[in-house]
Amino acid sequence: MQSNHEMNDSAFEIGLYTFGDLGPDPHSRKTISIKERLNEVIQAAKMADEAGLDVFGVGEHHRLDYAISAPPVVLAAIAQVTKQIRLTSATTVLSTVDPVRLFEDFATLDLLSDGRAEIIAGRGAFVESFPLFGYDLNDYDPLFAENIELFLKLNENEIISWHGQFRPSLHDAQIAPRPLQNQLPIWVGVGGTPESAQRAGRLGTGIALAILGGEPARFKPLVDLYRQAGAEAGHAPENLNVAVTGHTFISKTTQQAKDEFYPYYSNYWEYVNRQRGMGTRVSRIDFEQMARPETGLFVGSSEQIIEKILQQYELFGHQRFIAQLDIGGQPFNKVAESIERLATEVAPVVRRETRK
Repeated sequence: MQSNHEMNDSAFEIGLYTFGDLGPDPHSRKTISIKERLNEVIQAAKMADEAGLDVFGVGEHHRLDYAISAPPVVLAAIAQVTKQIRLTSATTVLSTVDPVRLFEDFATLDLLSDGRAEIIAGRGAFVESFPLFGYDLNDYDPLFAENIELFLKLNENEIISWHGQFRPSLHDAQIAPRPLQNQLPIWVGVGGTPESAQRAGRLGTGIALAILGGEPARFKPLVDLYRQAGAEAGHAPENLNVAVTGHTFISKTTQQAKDEFYPYYSNYWEYVNRQRGMGTRVSRIDFEQMARPETGLFVGSSEQIIEKILQQYELFGHQRFIAQLDIGGQPFNKVAESIERLATEVAPVVRRETRK
């Protein structure tokens, strides 16, 4: 399933995404307001667009310690202050949203943004949307499977009849509006399950790998399964796109990046683990191990980040890298500095090297 946005003819794409998490700054212990956080998200997107980055994503959470529960609304606001950058969810919890409403929201975003809308869909690492919208957590996987298949049909047909298990049937339903692109690009977020990778390949969607650390090589079998399933289902290899997403912090030197980032990174995992009912802290010794040159945690100088992206490119031959730059309660000037380095120092070299 390929859209107007033909990826493989173009250069390697680099961008960023945010969940709009509301963590306290570990130095001042202050937490900014939701309104300030949303302003920062829009400002980051505007900066990324002006600096020539390719894609900007916003996540979806339904809890008070995150600022974004309605990605298409936030992306529509961003569409009005940007010109070129592609706009995606990162990720949409597809199990707990009506695919028809989702399609209409993102088709509208596509029209408002002159054809820049995309969706990364996932099953969701956080599950509060299940009770919130009246879904049973036991249906976690069947809901996702049904919803993605329906979404792909909506993407192809403006009038649809359909029957499934979880939502009312559709009889010659008009699906409006239609997007500006022939079809909305859809990616499946894959955290590590072979079934997710195979399903994405079978359906012909892109995959977005969440590589938050550890050895990137452990994701290679997933990419192979994805491409194999895609080929067996008859999808052209050039339409099977792979993106890598990961935590990123860039500074002048790798040592400086590690020294500056550690308090924010440790803070981030402290509040995320607490949200999940775990009490673990990341020690400095653990962090040094996590940030080694061969791991998937993108912390370092611009040169170090370039090396990590290119090492992964050797492994996966992927088309896109999306960085999560703003975790752990960082002040916006730190985030802005990483955006600037990503756009001016990292992206040009990666694009040049991957063209070879």
